[in-house]
Amino acid sequence: MTGLGGYGPRPANLPLRRGVVDFSDEAGVAAILALVGDAELPPVAETAGLPFVGVTTDGRPVPDLFALRDEGAPVARAAQAARDHLAGLDARQRAKAALPLDAVEWRLWSNAFLTFDEHGLLLQELTDAERKAALAVVEASISAAGFDQARQAMRLNGRLGELVGAYDDTLTEFCYRFTIFGEPSSDQPWGWQLQGHHVDLHCLFVGGQVVLTPAFLGVEFDGDVVFAEHQERARELMASLSAVQRGQALQYGSMLSTELPPELAGVVDGRHRAGAGRDNLVLPYTGLAGDQLSAGQRELLLALTDPYLQALPESPRTHRRAQIARHLDSTHLAWIGTWDEGAPFYYRVHSPVVLIEYDNHPGIFLDNDEPEPFHVHTIVRTPNGGDYGKDLLRQHYAHHHH
Repeated sequence: MTGLGGYGPRPANLPLRRGVVDFSDEAGVAAILALVGDAELPPVAETAGLPFVGVTTDGRPVPDLFALRDEGAPVARAAQAARDHLAGLDARQRAKAALPLDAVEWRLWSNAFLTFDEHGLLLQELTDAERKAALAVVEASISAAGFDQARQAMRLNGRLGELVGAYDDTLTEFCYRFTIFGEPSSDQPWGWQLQGHHVDLHCLFVGGQVVLTPAFLGVEFDGDVVFAEHQERARELMASLSAVQRGQALQYGSMLSTELPPELAGVVDGRHRAGAGRDNLVLPYTGLAGDQLSAGQRELLLALTDPYLQALPESPRTHRRAQIARHLDSTHLAWIGTWDEGAPFYYRVHSPVVLIEYDNHPGIFLDNDEPEPFHVHTIVRTPNGGDYGKDLLRQHYAHHHH
């Protein structure tokens, strides 16, 4: 299967790569639009410089949701790994590898076509030792399960390239850019970004706390293996609901593009609302609210968030789960499609402190015209100013820098 999702033969001048799209090239732009149809390219460059608000339900962040505390994040270990990584680079590399903590590049990321200048170091251009040192920063910052999942997605990206026999500047295991933000420290804020096709991760340390959102993870095949738990827990929750509850959760009963409104049938974002370029998304609650669930169903709803927290180290994960549990009454479940075994679907879990999206997509590099469970995109955000650790940073500077 080597077609581009049923969109016809690949235009010869399609600039599909992890690089800057030349928007002065009308033929190249036309080729991109022919591929993505009516879907809009993510407005990353247009929104990255806007004042950060965060994902909200009405444009106004809910105050006092997050607090500075020591949650046992592995900041010392991660900071040492980051210093070792930077020490192993030459001066030219270090100039690209590290940016100021408040750099706009934090918000310049995309799973789709890049419309902005790339930043950071491209892993596949590093030596084996340099690349190992860069990935060691990620490994030291997150859980073993989270690191394994990210590396699995990267390897599957490489296998996809081998399968289609093309795009060796996009579909490789190490076609990912890594950037350090701020000066790695045990007591001052700093972080990192790893971004590329199907893997866009952000990590910010503030004291003993760590924030790992926004996070985008996906694969174009084997998604029903890599994200099996994400699928199984969702189906289990839907199976537990009454007919009335399902009616509240269900937004659309089909994933077929012909049976969805155009804004939910695009190739780039699919049904996702909170992808790249949507840092200030206004997204009202919709679907079934947690306060309409039984005690057992509430446990299933909370358990559904667990696979999306697995990248957090153990102690921060415990704190994050408790935070989500405190807002379970105002947590909403929205669903598109069926919940039959082997069927594609979309779901959203949305509360004041977490926004989770799971979506199945049609083929881009493979030739399935409609969504399939093996092509998975997931997004996790921390609404109301929590993404990129922004609210914690605001509090940190208010307390320590006046």
